Amino acid sequence: MAKNSETKPDRLLSVHSLEGLSPQEIESVNRAGRPSAALIHETIRAEGESELRRPVSALLASGFAAGLSMGLSLLTEGLLHEQLPDASWRDLVTSFGYSFGFLIVILGRQQLFTENTLTPILPLLHHPNLKTLRQVLTLWMLVLAANIAATWVFALGLAEAPAFNSSERIAFLEVSRHALENDFEATFIKAGFAGWLIALMVWLLPSAGAARPLVIILVTYVVGIAGLAHIIVGSVEAAYLVVMKDATFGAYVFDFFLPTLLGNVLGGVLLVAVLNHGQIARELKEED
Repeated sequence: MAKNSETKPDRLLSVHSLEGLSPQEIESVNRAGRPSAALIHETIRAEGESELRRPVSALLASGFAAGLSMGLSLLTEGLLHEQLPDASWRDLVTSFGYSFGFLIVILGRQQLFTENTLTPILPLLHHPNLKTLRQVLTLWMLVLAANIAATWVFALGLAEAPAFNSSERIAFLEVSRHALENDFEATFIKAGFAGWLIALMVWLLPSAGAARPLVIILVTYVVGIAGLAHIIVGSVEAAYLVVMKDATFGAYVFDFFLPTLLGNVLGGVLLVAVLNHGQIARELKEED
């Protein structure tokens, strides 16, 4: 890691070849420049290495907290849906509620499965061996299980809580129904785009600085307004439909869970992790 830190200035901007600049001016140019793809890659990879070393109990606790937090997306969307008039622009506003759970999870550093289609994959691509693969698969299974369990707990609580009136419960149902409105193929494709966007968001965050909340809101708003399939937010919605007897558990598994999980993983891993790793793999190999 010391070697990486020593080469960080060169990854920001190649200014050492410019004539007439003092060391102080070179450092100033580096600080003012945008982070390079290699620096972003290494920042995320370092985070991934750290996540792969976390204890099981920490992953489960953080994953469960993230699943509960993602339920706030349905809660916020539903309340906005119930309060706003039935107009053509209503979905444009209610979709901002979709971003709320993501803000809590990402800024709160909780474990979300779709973030992990990028973060721990970069260490695996850097160290393609069975040990790292086992670590990644273990992380995925633990985080996914904790996320999904929490979404069912949240859905059950939302259905049973006396704090919400009948019109609000109907709004939650109306917001949730899109999770099961498509067939396997359509859901898989929508999930692929969602996985791609969420992993791209993770790629953007290291260089976003104070704009991190805005990046999260903008990217997840697109996921929400486009009706794309996200395995955790959608699980809250589909589970709520099952709890309210508006759908069957079989529909949850075969019409939502399986195609969404496959699509999110494909979109996140292949379209972002592999391609973004590929663009700087030669540079990293030369530095090693």
